[in-house]
Amino acid sequence: MSDPMRPPVSPRRPQPASPRSGPSSPRASLRTAVVWDVLKDALDRRVEATGRESLDVLDTGGGSGNFAVPVARLGHRVTVVDPSPNALFALERRAAEADVADRVQGVQGDAHGLFDVVDRGGYDAVLCHGVLEYMDDPAEGLRNAVGALRPQGVLSLLAAGLGGAVLARALAGHFTEARHALSDPDGRWGAGDPVPHRFTADQLTALVEGAGLAVGAVHGVRVFADLVPGVLVDTEPGALDALLKLETAAAELAAFHSVATQLHVLGETREPVEG
Repeated sequence: MSDPMRPPVSPRRPQPASPRSGPSSPRASLRTAVVWDVLKDALDRRVEATGRESLDVLDTGGGSGNFAVPVARLGHRVTVVDPSPNALFALERRAAEADVADRVQGVQGDAHGLFDVVDRGGYDAVLCHGVLEYMDDPAEGLRNAVGALRPQGVLSLLAAGLGGAVLARALAGHFTEARHALSDPDGRWGAGDPVPHRFTADQLTALVEGAGLAVGAVHGVRVFADLVPGVLVDTEPGALDALLKLETAAAELAAFHSVATQLHVLGETREPVEG
């Protein structure tokens, strides 16, 4: 019998990504490979289910297109909503350089007023990466993201993990701050903490289910990447590829969710009950 306290994990093991898959640079790939593999697999499954080669994807807080441009390179249409004009300008330039400008649209706005700039129920997939932790009401922000999905759609949610921050503060010798983060309702280590909210895997899955989605997968992200010295990864032959494989292997194990810098939850619309 499975442990009811363990968050769900994916029945699919994402394949190790090469340093050039998804987001471009090796260091960026190291931090996003797990998310990219899970996301690409989910999009491929939506293509198969819908019979359409090109999906409509919404990237809330997508910034300069770290995920939006690679998704567009798969042939999908991507709308990026971000409050920063500078980020949207960089998105436009990056999309043009990748020859996907016709499939990427940038719109100024935020998750709180999402439906002031995009339509409800208009997207096959919604990306909500690095957004929830900065919202005054994370549950409301997530409900908005889910509201943008079509009746059959998928949500890619990436948010700051509590355990990774506690571990980082402790390893830096800030033991009081690490202990404070453990007891703080928002997972903050002190007044100077730049991140308003951090989450456990249980908290994120509860938010996703509360917004009406089924949890399809939970993965820990940057379990080791932020702890390994950069000089080792950059200079030791084969180290980057080996670390990528290690991150992938540990990502879906619940034991490592509690120490991940970020947590990724894949939410899927619930299948209608046949009467």
